[in-house]
Amino acid sequence: MKPLRRVVFSLGGNQGEVLETLQQAVDAIASTPDVIVTDVSSVYRTAPVGKTDQPDFLNIVVLAETMMSSSILLERVQAIEYYLGRVREERWGPRTIDIDLIQLGDRRRTDEHLTLPHPRAHERAFVLVPWLEADPGAELSGVGPVADLLADVDPSGVERVEGATIHLP
Repeated sequence: MKPLRRVVFSLGGNQGEVLETLQQAVDAIASTPDVIVTDVSSVYRTAPVGKTDQPDFLNIVVLAETMMSSSILLERVQAIEYYLGRVREERWGPRTIDIDLIQLGDRRRTDEHLTLPHPRAHERAFVLVPWLEADPGAELSGVGPVADLLADVDPSGVERVEGATIHLP
């Protein structure tokens, strides 16, 4: 039997009823066989990255445990994105939901479908801020403690949305 590995997801969106979509995504992840959601961060509003002429995003980090392989886990989250109306028209464009697999235990993978750990997570305050909140001792595998990584980025564009809550299922 494979051991349970800690998985970190970063979720965000800026189209439609974003809070409702984030909750539906968390519920769908939690209902995925062999995935146990253990924590969800607060909701954060962030400015878009890459393509800046679009609405701000709402972002969260979801922590879970799984024995699932990275390939199957990627298939499952892409199916959840599709179900929730994700359309991949342009890189960094507006979207109903984006679910990024940030890391899966200490698994390393680089191919055309997935890179683990996520190659830009250490540069993204919208990942690091909610991740550190959900897990103050978090480490990005092979890179370092999330608290140290956050000291090297500008978190000023990431602000907690008071009153917005995503519940554990």
